[in-house]
Amino acid sequence: MDFDFTDDQDALRDAVRRWVDKGFSFERRHALAKAGGATRAVYGELAELGLAGLVVPEAHGGLGQGPVDAMVVCEELGRGLVNAPYTEAALMSPTLLSAAPAALQAGWLPRIAAGEALVVPALQERGARYRLNHVTTRATADGDGWRLTGQKLVVPAADEADAFIVPARTAGAEGDANGIGLFLVETAAAKVLPYPTQDGARAGDLLLDNAAALLVTADGLPLLEQALDAGLAAQCAEAVGLMDRLVALTVEYMNTRKQFGATLASFQALRHRMADVKMQLELGRSMSYYASLKLGEPAAQRRRAIAQARVQLGHSMRYVGQQCIQLHGGIGCTDEVAASHYFKRLTMLEMSLGDTLHHLGEVSARMQDTAGVFA
Repeated sequence: MDFDFTDDQDALRDAVRRWVDKGFSFERRHALAKAGGATRAVYGELAELGLAGLVVPEAHGGLGQGPVDAMVVCEELGRGLVNAPYTEAALMSPTLLSAAPAALQAGWLPRIAAGEALVVPALQERGARYRLNHVTTRATADGDGWRLTGQKLVVPAADEADAFIVPARTAGAEGDANGIGLFLVETAAAKVLPYPTQDGARAGDLLLDNAAALLVTADGLPLLEQALDAGLAAQCAEAVGLMDRLVALTVEYMNTRKQFGATLASFQALRHRMADVKMQLELGRSMSYYASLKLGEPAAQRRRAIAQARVQLGHSMRYVGQQCIQLHGGIGCTDEVAASHYFKRLTMLEMSLGDTLHHLGEVSARMQDTAGVFA
């Protein structure tokens, strides 16, 4: 099997890395975080590179690229600690809109591809514990449209978005797999309660009180699972980029910081610890590749593979982050040092779109009688 990247993918990686090196320094990122974490301008710059339309079909003005291209981009954005809702807006939302009526796609996908519209999913509800079938928001028909009532929590860049894609229940009880529709709600129809997040970005709670909405699809759960898996694979790639850069910063620090007249890198115990860190990074990298390559599989195989990858990435993110901060010592916890910001982002990712314990449960539920050994 050929695991080499194509020339086009290498060129894409180089383009994103050049933008990060030239236009998104840590100083700029730190200033944005201190100012409240607004990311719309940063997302606009990514759109100018064509990245907002990476997976949007060419018929709607996008590039029509696949999961490996998205992985390449997200890894570089992670390495640069870019605080923009790229996974949610540029990867998950186009996936969710892929089943929308032709008129709705024509009205929104070209704007998403051009970076003119920021559309983010609003998925989580209180008490859901990451379960996609836990939907209490209700949708009622209103002539040719719909009205939604409910609340969604921790919506990325909520106060900067132009619209939201919202799961809402058209029938059934709150835990039923059937009766979940997907709806597009413009910002003007909802109330947003925004707040900064721990990693220097922004999120908000979405309050829907008889809010006007357009139906994307009446059978929403399979598409939600597909979009979630695409988002998880992208986050795995972002985590690899974050860990890669954090390890490099830690090695650089250990080669310059002296203790007892010798650099930290000269102490054998610390070198062994860095070897363990590097092993966790490479385990995470291989499982990130695995996740992206499995996105085209049938739903059952795809869901299990993504959950397996996410469990490994969860362990890797926590281990690499904690060890690198400890190797920095007290200065690693300060706001002025880049390592602390990488650690914060890794901590946020470990709880985003399902924490490690949740995905361990997903793996367990899909092992069945073979325990996954011979499947």
